[in-house]
Amino acid sequence: MEPHDAEARQANGLAGLLAGFAAGARRTARLVLPPTCLSCNVPLAEDHALCGSCWARTPFLSPPWCMRLGRPFSFDLGEGALSPQAIASPPVFDRARAACAFSGPARDLVHGLKYADRAALARAMGRWMARAGAELLKDKPLVMPVPLHRTRLWQRRFNQAALLAREVARMSDVPLRLDALERVRATSRQVGLSARARAQNVRRAFRVSPDAAGLVAGRPVVIVDDVFTTGATVSACARVLKRSGATRVDVLTFALADADIPAG
Repeated sequence: MEPHDAEARQANGLAGLLAGFAAGARRTARLVLPPTCLSCNVPLAEDHALCGSCWARTPFLSPPWCMRLGRPFSFDLGEGALSPQAIASPPVFDRARAACAFSGPARDLVHGLKYADRAALARAMGRWMARAGAELLKDKPLVMPVPLHRTRLWQRRFNQAALLAREVARMSDVPLRLDALERVRATSRQVGLSARARAQNVRRAFRVSPDAAGLVAGRPVVIVDDVFTTGATVSACARVLKRSGATRVDVLTFALADADIPAG
């Protein structure tokens, strides 16, 4: 037997041993900490999932919806139909899509990810977002999260939008750039502000990173965030991206606030 054959067999044997050890560790972990529902924590047979009850109460969004804002319609108005909001105030970005309305278990998941350090929630949330935003992702756009200012990032220790963007990119096999957008001005929290105050709060708060300007120019971009409320933050991001030459700027969030879900 050639020396390199023996080395290869030894390496393969070691790899098999390590794989077996990892599988055993996962089985042990499942026995000690069995999978639970992401929302209510009842035991489940699989990880990163909702129980039947929470799934039924989660307000997932699906077509027909407004072509620009992704807000659901009660009935199909035809391809390219626009909601009254999109007609009255056309957005800076091109299209927005969300996986869920911001209520019920969906609200609990957002709060768990953002405020309770439950980073593992991003895996399932990102999977649902990739499904809801499939039409935005099919042309392999550059995916990027809404950034936090460095002081807020230091306080929170992570950016929930970045966790979601990473999962969306992984599930959809699209390029990801976590540092393409920068928040150059610290802003107040948007919660509780009016639409006008929200827009003013994030005015001139973002820029395209000098290192990413060449990547943005001439290509489509998808901005990722956790919740779409008035659209002030993503609009501010879209504005600077279009100034940097992005051919299209779409928005993908986990939840959509004030979404009227048609009775079905």
